[in-house]
Amino acid sequence: MKVLIVKMSSMGDLIHTLPALTDAKKARPDIQFDWVAEEGFSEIPLWHPAVDKVIPIALRRWRKNSVSSIKEGQITDFIRRIKADEYDCIIDAQGLIKSAVVSRLAKGALHGMDAGSCKESPAAFFYHHRYAISKQAHAIERVRRLFAQTLDYSFQEETLDYGLTASCFKAQDMAKPYLVFLHGTSADNKLWPVEQWKSLAHMAIKQHYTVYLPWGNEQERVRSEIIAENNDACQVLPKMNLTDIAGCLAHASAVVGVDTGLAHLAAALSIPGITLYVDTYPKYTGACGKQQLCMSQMKREQPLLTTAGLVVMNSKQLLAEEVWQQLEQSME
Repeated sequence: MKVLIVKMSSMGDLIHTLPALTDAKKARPDIQFDWVAEEGFSEIPLWHPAVDKVIPIALRRWRKNSVSSIKEGQITDFIRRIKADEYDCIIDAQGLIKSAVVSRLAKGALHGMDAGSCKESPAAFFYHHRYAISKQAHAIERVRRLFAQTLDYSFQEETLDYGLTASCFKAQDMAKPYLVFLHGTSADNKLWPVEQWKSLAHMAIKQHYTVYLPWGNEQERVRSEIIAENNDACQVLPKMNLTDIAGCLAHASAVVGVDTGLAHLAAALSIPGITLYVDTYPKYTGACGKQQLCMSQMKREQPLLTTAGLVVMNSKQLLAEEVWQQLEQSME
């Protein structure tokens, strides 16, 4: 059985889709997936053993350079590639108008969530088959339920398996034991103060850990340098591709991160981790997995939230001392 997945971005959303592939492969061993993903994230689907081929798309780049993209035949080439095969079914796992339009280009019956369930209701009108999926469920569960209904197998909530293991990724040349601090994120309101990162790094180094700081752009590189300033055991990593960063995370003792796609990758790899939600609440999109804790900074007290694979602890203020205490417990 050949299935096309359309889930183009973001990094966290792609990683949230991986458990659904594991479920489907267990239920239908003959299944094989192709996947349409943004070119910057095209490494991610191939990490899962059930994925045969990735069809990269460059919507972000095409929007910025639409004339040259048309003249150079980039859009035509993508359309040719997505139409090259016929699929038993196509799953729009993103639920947006743009993903529905892209999905319609492929050959096969198109499946997605109904108008009351998908992120953008008009997207549902593009689908041949529509399914009701509760918006009160976590994003991972929503996609898993969509796959289960599309491919006609029972959804087993208690089994969360991303299909990734540390052994899939080459260990980088890093001093062990080490921690990785994921300080960069797409929005300023999600950032944790630099002084808190510096304090957390000093606590880690007192316990004989080396701390490594990855970065993805110039702003993040500068922040890494500030966090590592006057601290020889706190190292700024060179620029890396996603697969090499995955290798760093896969062999770490633990990971601390803000609300960013790499924190979801660490969770997918079952590396002990703390994800800090400074200005967002992780109930529907928090990092899920073994030995994971989401710490949420809330203006008012909320009860401890525990669902399948998701544990959320709420705090009025996220301080390095409390984060370190929880991190030590997660590594026990």
